[in-house]
Amino acid sequence: MTGITDAEDGSETSARTGSGAPRYSRRLSDKILLAFHHACDQGDYEIAEQLLRILENMLTRRTVPPDANRRKSIESLVAAHERLWHLRHPEKQYG
Repeated sequence: MTGITDAEDGSETSARTGSGAPRYSRRLSDKILLAFHHACDQGDYEIAEQLLRILENMLTRRTVPPDANRRKSIESLVAAHERLWHLRHPEKQYG
């Protein structure tokens, strides 16, 4: 069985479980949020904004069954919007 190394934490995750279903160490929404923060760190705010739109679309569509971590995900989305706003408007920050 082959493994996939997660670039963020170096852990190795099995590409397939015994049932044949793919198994990943992070949710897609988490990976998009990580890519957003990476884009912000690189100063690429246009890409960061596009990634936020994708993440927002993922979180606001109906899911069956509802994701138990939805509230945490929404809070992370709001925090990401705030980060991008502060990066684009540094003169508006309060000291």
